[in-house]
Amino acid sequence: MQITDAIADMLTRIRNAGNAGHATVTIPASNLKKAIAQILLDEGYIAKFECADDNKQGTITVTLKYSGKKHVISGIKRISKPGLRTYADKENLPYVLGGLGIAIISTSKGVMTDKAARKLGVGGEVLAYVW
Repeated sequence: MQITDAIADMLTRIRNAGNAGHATVTIPASNLKKAIAQILLDEGYIAKFECADDNKQGTITVTLKYSGKKHVISGIKRISKPGLRTYADKENLPYVLGGLGIAIISTSKGVMTDKAARKLGVGGEVLAYVW
């Protein structure tokens, strides 16, 4: 099946699996998705992720994190879409919920959070918000 927005597909799979109470979710792999999964792990939104090679594209298995029976990710939203790209320079990087959430930014120095981009003084494409 052809997917036009692979990042939105990844975020939707994580959102739906969390709402359904699943322990894990499997996603087709790419380097950008691995970088996003690493950010979610570093920020404490997921428990772990593992990459598996199946002699094709590969898969990423994300283990979701719960606080009691409630999913840790209360919201996840795709911002920059294939039909409407959204960019932010270093002075106008977004704050998600006044700094309580994170914005995932694709910069010239790699994929990182808005906090890391501010620290390095770089802007880029705003991929998603997570809170």
